[in-house]
Amino acid sequence: MAGAKSEDCNKGFADSYMLLKHADARFMDLLHVLASRNMSRRKFVESHAEGELEESFGHRWLVFISILLQKLLQLVAKPLAFFGFCVELLINLIALNGGLFSIIFNFLTGKLVLPDPRSANYLSCIGNLDVRLKLDGINREDSKYYIALSMMASKASYENAAHIESTVEDHWLMEYVGFYDCWNEYQEKASTQVLIALDRHKNRDTYVVAFRGTEPFNADDWCTDIDISWYGIPGVGRMHGGFMKALGLQKNLGWPKEIERDERLPPLAYYVIRDILRKGLSENENAKFIVTGHSLGGALAILFATVLFLHDEKLLLERLEGIYTFGQPRVGDEAYAMYMNKKLKEHCVRYCRFVYCNDIVPRLPYDDKEMMFKHFGICLFFDWRYQLKVVEEEPNKNYFSLWCVMPMTMNAILELIRSFTIAYQNGPHYKEGWLLFFFRIIGVLIPGLPAHGPQDYLNSTLLGPIEKHLKAE
Repeated sequence: MAGAKSEDCNKGFADSYMLLKHADARFMDLLHVLASRNMSRRKFVESHAEGELEESFGHRWLVFISILLQKLLQLVAKPLAFFGFCVELLINLIALNGGLFSIIFNFLTGKLVLPDPRSANYLSCIGNLDVRLKLDGINREDSKYYIALSMMASKASYENAAHIESTVEDHWLMEYVGFYDCWNEYQEKASTQVLIALDRHKNRDTYVVAFRGTEPFNADDWCTDIDISWYGIPGVGRMHGGFMKALGLQKNLGWPKEIERDERLPPLAYYVIRDILRKGLSENENAKFIVTGHSLGGALAILFATVLFLHDEKLLLERLEGIYTFGQPRVGDEAYAMYMNKKLKEHCVRYCRFVYCNDIVPRLPYDDKEMMFKHFGICLFFDWRYQLKVVEEEPNKNYFSLWCVMPMTMNAILELIRSFTIAYQNGPHYKEGWLLFFFRIIGVLIPGLPAHGPQDYLNSTLLGPIEKHLKAE
């Protein structure tokens, strides 16, 4: 496939690329993609990949689906956001008033509590699936402390700034550095969020950088996930274009080491995090940092480390304690996986990729001849009992398989039953609420969907035998 050179690329950035511009696609153009092998004639497909990209029907079908879904998501973006706002408002109204029936009583007695989306006691849908705030069950001397802290920070990053600040300072007793809404030049809006906190302990200070994952009712996040555009970086490999844009990829420039930004715009995620860490680590020789994220946030976490490698940020790489991702999708191709394995080993950086049971997200985008995406590094895989297996790739790596339908459905049923028993077996810290129970019922029909939620990932870090892996490592 070949096309005109993209205005978003230059020789110092990408040597190959395939960019899908859904805004330029008309319905007839999409039909032509399915009918014609020559995608380079389509104005919404911009490519430079001489002889490298097989335009099979399977690949064209994926392009068709990606573009169609992005157009549909943008079409329903505002009603979807409004629906999500109403759902969250209702859930918080029920929670703040002590239950559905208490709302009526409180209203009649003049004690009705109305939720404020900007307040510290307001929770997102993700937060309502797992309402735990405290770092119970671990302490700073525990070998898996950073891992459990990473999952708690990943979960907290879904909340509003007031809630995050209260959680960090009042419940975790740490310093709140900031919560940043970051700019995506391709979406022309602030659609990437990141939390930074500082954990001070004796002579060991640790910055915690947690990227927010996909919000259920945010069309921009979903467009980032399903945008199968890619960029090929010389000496690195091909990487997911949607994730790169979310981290702060710049039009016409790519990833320059230093930038000049318009101060009137929100910051770019990679650069604002890097600058905060540069300053903090240079002023404190005992400080280190960890990077984490759940779902899309996990992809951004490992991609952040990739750009550190590209820029040879010696100070930051020397102080990078670890990268911990939860339910992370695939980020690049086999060449990229080899590059990252080499760099992680070279700089002695710990990278742990957590996958819970039948979670669908780590199995996307596909690892096949059409999609080329690969995982790398250590995979800590947990079954429904939170038993750990250290593997290179999670079972059923592409999720959709007729052979796995019955086992996945059975797992979903067992998870539903476990909702009633886990608090009795492991204590009240593991009690599950009505919203998660309802979500698990949906999981019987769509196995792997509730498995992506934060509850099971946090339980995996607390109940799973991670210490054995850490000792072996």
